[in-house]
Amino acid sequence: MKQFKILFSFAVSLLLPFAASAEEKKATEMYSYATYFQCDVAQEQAVDDLVKSKYAPVYDAAVKDGAIAGWGWLAHHTGGKWRRILYHSAPSVQGLFDAQDSMGKKLDAALGKAPDAVAKGCKTHDDYIWQFVAGSNSVNDSTPRGKASMSVYMVCDFNKEERADEIIKTNFAPIYNSFIGKGKLTSWGWLSHVVGGKYRKLATMSAESYEDLLKARAGILNEIFYDDGGSKISEEFSSICGSHQDYLWDIKIESS
Repeated sequence: MKQFKILFSFAVSLLLPFAASAEEKKATEMYSYATYFQCDVAQEQAVDDLVKSKYAPVYDAAVKDGAIAGWGWLAHHTGGKWRRILYHSAPSVQGLFDAQDSMGKKLDAALGKAPDAVAKGCKTHDDYIWQFVAGSNSVNDSTPRGKASMSVYMVCDFNKEERADEIIKTNFAPIYNSFIGKGKLTSWGWLSHVVGGKYRKLATMSAESYEDLLKARAGILNEIFYDDGGSKISEEFSSICGSHQDYLWDIKIESS
């Protein structure tokens, strides 16, 4: 099986309601397997073209069949070394792996034995599995993601991660939710590390434009860090998740 078979998905996309009870949690759990590619910039157009022409039909069929809950392809706008993201999501980690195997076989048949544009153009990658914790669809299940996306990858204190989740759900979520709307954000999400590298938490936001996205982000940060009563809890959060890496992503393809 070719290199591309291990190159799969990231959970910035499905923002499902956070369940309060154990039974609800089981019903609404969502995981994503994300592959973050480092690519040759000169070959990125060929990579994008191949994903659109060959990968998309396989992934779309998997969504239609219920093998995956969604998938997407994102392109680097601003940030670090990662240039592309390919992700798919499912209600369990095993579901991610099962879909990976079945889609890999179909891609083998579609692409043949020769190295494809993805393998040629994006030779290095990092894999993560993320679990959804909280997000905007708890406010509006029909909220779509926008065309412009921001991801904040956080390095956190392993022993205090549950407290960070509690702060997000209790203190920060109402602030994020207040910035959902026309000319503001179209979605936000908070995800937790299951498998992968050093980043332990992932915060995502999307909007119809980077202007809307960055303006909303500035407003959110102002309320979290500077408004009355916000400094103490924000300082506690920053002591848990003390460093991060920001990325802006163009959402090229998303299906769910």
